[in-house]
Amino acid sequence: MATAPENIIREIQELYLSDSLPWIIGYSGGKDSTASLQLIWTAIAELPEERRRFKPIHVISTDTLVENPVIALWVELSLKQMHLAAHRLGLPIRPHRLTPSLENRFWVNLIGKGYPAPRPKFRWCTDRLKISASTKFIQELSEANGEAILVLGQRRGESHARDKVIDQYQSSTRDRLSRNKDPKLSRVWVYLPIESWSSDDVWEYIIQTPNPWGISNQDLFDIYRGATPDAECPIVVDKSTPSCGDSRFGCYVCTMVTQDKSMAAMIQNDAAKAWMQPIMDFRDRYLAVDDRAMRDFRRMNGKLIVLNDRLVHGPYSQERRAELLRELLKTQKQVRIAGKAEGIDSVELIGLDELQEI
Repeated sequence: MATAPENIIREIQELYLSDSLPWIIGYSGGKDSTASLQLIWTAIAELPEERRRFKPIHVISTDTLVENPVIALWVELSLKQMHLAAHRLGLPIRPHRLTPSLENRFWVNLIGKGYPAPRPKFRWCTDRLKISASTKFIQELSEANGEAILVLGQRRGESHARDKVIDQYQSSTRDRLSRNKDPKLSRVWVYLPIESWSSDDVWEYIIQTPNPWGISNQDLFDIYRGATPDAECPIVVDKSTPSCGDSRFGCYVCTMVTQDKSMAAMIQNDAAKAWMQPIMDFRDRYLAVDDRAMRDFRRMNGKLIVLNDRLVHGPYSQERRAELLRELLKTQKQVRIAGKAEGIDSVELIGLDELQEI
């Protein structure tokens, strides 16, 4: 049976006041992380003013810079609203938008270094785009404070893979907290407030309870309703956390799946999102393809690799990388022109700093 919201709120208050360790909340903008953060926000707001300033609560959201643009815009708006509301209400909640370092970004690696589009046997993207930035933040905060508590919106019953991850967080030496299994985050405790909730429990809570930082949970529901199947891209903090390969809201460049079903559904179900069509076309035409003929055998360092008496394909050729860059810039222009009619003309697929690095 799912734990009632009021019981979770009391539990959060007890945990918050039990020690001086800072909290870090993983926020992806999806329903599960929204529910977890909303419960924590409510719990802290109900404390007396002198006690709610007991210690900081950091909300981290990792933007890979190649996220589904609708979700990226939603998360950006949410973080801004959190900052304003927390300041107005005197809450110790500090939102952070994390991004990969320049050398770890997708286009710098794909076009600049010639890395082939990610595949199951060469999944170079997750660590560089998602794990590195969040791990660095969590590691530095936990080391500066001795320890830290990481709050994740993971639930049982979502999938067998995610249940296995949650099992790793059991057998705690502290009630309701457990050690992170990543050696880099050995100083971090993990707390899963909605572990026992179902998807219906989550929706019932966030639809019936007004969002405390001022966004519309109904709008979030509409985003979900516009795409299938029912899943979301979790905040990824270590390699044991399921990534976005088969989830609803992931990177638009993801080649771990045959089709970006969420973006396709958004475009099909809402004419106002048709401005994303060039992005999906670019992904299907230039990334989700058999690219071996477009790759050199010689590595960037000049070496050749032989496996089973055969040369192994290396990075994209100079010609292929130039083609990808040209087409990406064309796509960005098309998206801005198409989005202007919907008041969305600032979508940036590749930044100037990335172009300079390439």
